[in-house]
Amino acid sequence: MSNDLAFAVTVFASIFAIVNPVGNIPFFVTVTEGYTREERKRVIIKICVVTLVVLVSFGIFGQWIFELYGITIPMFKIAGGLLLFSVAFSMMKGERSRAKITEDERQEAFQREEIGVVPLGIPLFAGPGAITTVMIYVSEGVNGVGSGNYFALISVFLAIGITVVISYVMLSYSQVIFNRMGRSGAAAFGRVMGLLLAAVAVGFIMSGIFDAVTAYISMHPWVI
Repeated sequence: MSNDLAFAVTVFASIFAIVNPVGNIPFFVTVTEGYTREERKRVIIKICVVTLVVLVSFGIFGQWIFELYGITIPMFKIAGGLLLFSVAFSMMKGERSRAKITEDERQEAFQREEIGVVPLGIPLFAGPGAITTVMIYVSEGVNGVGSGNYFALISVFLAIGITVVISYVMLSYSQVIFNRMGRSGAAAFGRVMGLLLAAVAVGFIMSGIFDAVTAYISMHPWVI
């Protein structure tokens, strides 16, 4: 059970770090400046719904996507780890990764009414990094992590739900949090989350390489 609990904590920490609701607060506050309380609340609800639907959908159908395109778990772990490390490296430098939101989307955000969907929901909160993280952890759950029960899978979707709830609360009090933390405080938190995410990304890459080598040796035993 201890292994399952450790896996659940790691999953939550990873998903929370890549979604990064605290680091996204400055952009949210800037984009929604001048909005009424009701308008801002509707935007927040859209962000949370989009984030939940996107991450859960890829968590459920991710395995089918693997089979459709002939992608193996080791391949996805290595590629996903590289992507996550790129995002984490940008976070540690205090930059916003291009994998999450582009400069054009940043400018368009001021002109869109549906900013809760794009670019705040996608790709700011539910970006490629978050999708990749969910799909990798679900794949590990399917292949039996910990004691080999459904706890690992449940913990992934539970982590998504908790992250979305926390994001809703933080965005609801975003102005208060931003006033207290400021851009520098949010940036510092983002760097810490980036360091955590970098460690997770390295773990994905190492695990993917180990699984790939193990699979290759099992198929070609004469090489050893």
